[in-house]
Amino acid sequence: MKLVVGLGNPGPEYARTRHNVGFEVVDSLARRFVDPSRASARARFHGLVLEAEIASEMVLLIKPTTFMNKSGRSVADAISFYKLDAARDVMVVADDIDLPCGTIRVRADGGTGGHNGLADILGALGSAQWSRCRIGIDPPGIIPQADYVLGRFTAEQQPLASQGIDLACEALECWCREGLAATMNRFNRSRVTNNA
Repeated sequence: MKLVVGLGNPGPEYARTRHNVGFEVVDSLARRFVDPSRASARARFHGLVLEAEIASEMVLLIKPTTFMNKSGRSVADAISFYKLDAARDVMVVADDIDLPCGTIRVRADGGTGGHNGLADILGALGSAQWSRCRIGIDPPGIIPQADYVLGRFTAEQQPLASQGIDLACEALECWCREGLAATMNRFNRSRVTNNA
């Protein structure tokens, strides 16, 4: 079993904001890989949970409902319950202000890059040895960072963000099918373009 955790904030006021691209990836994976007869999310592990089958692998899709800054509890509880190896079985999907909009980067481990959700997971797990798929949302420029990440994509950014979400879904399918090294080799070179 594998665990894919999409980070975001619950509630309609946060829907489709830059900070919620992790939620959008989980929603997109659910549309692609969850049996429609089992498509109702259950409340478990302080999150909304769906079971998917991706590349013959059982995958638990989680959107923590604890708000971004407390995401670690959800991840830690699911890992503990299923006795997963975080380094091998866990992928966390989050936004990244240091990457161009829609670009993705997959890593086996690393720091938090100032991302509060990743920082809380690191604290809850006590280790940085878990994979991340970061989706670029562009730097905030002169806009205060908190306002920027909680804002919605501009008309120019939207097609890039949509491409990045699709690319992340393809990368996660590759991760389930071929493993982390193949996924990094293939998808860390990918670039999105604004053809609008």
